[in-house]
Amino acid sequence: DEGARFPLCQPDRLVSTFREAGLSQVTSDAIDIPTVFTTFSEYWNPFLAGTGPAPKYVTSLTPGQRNELVSALKRHLDPDDSGDIQMIARAWAVRGEL
Repeated sequence: DEGARFPLCQPDRLVSTFREAGLSQVTSDAIDIPTVFTTFSEYWNPFLAGTGPAPKYVTSLTPGQRNELVSALKRHLDPDDSGDIQMIARAWAVRGEL
């Protein structure tokens, strides 16, 4: 869970960090980006590159564990009628004034 691993990357923690740094009128907003994967492979293949926290975790798994993860993901992902896997990628923007 990247939220647990990087607690600063939560809107309330970002706002309080900016305020602690002396900024005022601090606000945070979500930036939601629709993300569509047309196949499971399109979704899964970036996890095999080993770059970044989640891919690094995936590449640390044994082949059997990786297969179990693939099976679990296929059960939990919810493709639409055309087979696309639609998700929202979210980033947090924070703004403050000196």
